[in-house]
Order: sequence, then structure tokens, then C-alpha cells
Amino acid sequence: MKKRRGFTPEYKAKIVLEVLKEEQTISEIASREGIHTNQIGNWKREFLENAHRVFAQSRNEKEAEQKVVDMEEEKREYQAKVGQLTLEVDWLKKKHDQVYGSGWETKLGFKK
Repeated sequence: MKKRRGFTPEYKAKIVLEVLKEEQTISEIASREGIHTNQIGNWKREFLENAHRVFAQSRNEKEAEQKVVDMEEEKREYQAKVGQLTLEVDWLKKKHDQVYGSGWETKLGFKK
């Protein structure tokens, strides 16, 4: 029993593009590569049926990349805001302690 040969997507695409160039017939290419003509025909049909996905995928990839860039920018903005608010809270705590003293919670009955 023969073991099935596996073909990479790159190899299949190379063969289909050769067929589409029409510099050689499918029979000539099949004979040279040791592949049945029906197999090459199936690859060609599948290639042509899915050709539109190349452009759709390209658009989707660009949208996804832009989304990542936007999310990273938003993250930087939030980090800057958190940093700013942290500084303000620390400043307010320091000023509060200067005005009311450091033990004001216990003096007024609040627990720390």
C-alpha cells in the first residue's frame, strides 16, 4: 500500500499559478511533478473559488491592526490618567495630614 504524499499550501499555489500562466498544459505540469491531472484541476478550482478571500483577509487584517493600535493608544491614555490621579491623591493626603495632623482619624473616632 502506498503512503499518501502531502503537499504544502505553498507548493499547491505554485503549481496552480503555473497552470494559470498557461505556458504549459496541465498534463505537462502533472507529468513533470508526478501528480494526477485531476488533482491539479481540484487545486485550481479550489484556488479560484477562494481567491476573493485574499482581499477580504487583507482588509480584515488591516482593521485588526488598526484596532490594536487604537487599543494601545487608549491604554497609554488610561495609564497616564491613573498616574496623574495617583499623584493628586498622594498630594491631597500629604496636604490633609499637614492641615489636620497625622492622627486625625483616631481623634475623630475613625478606624484606619
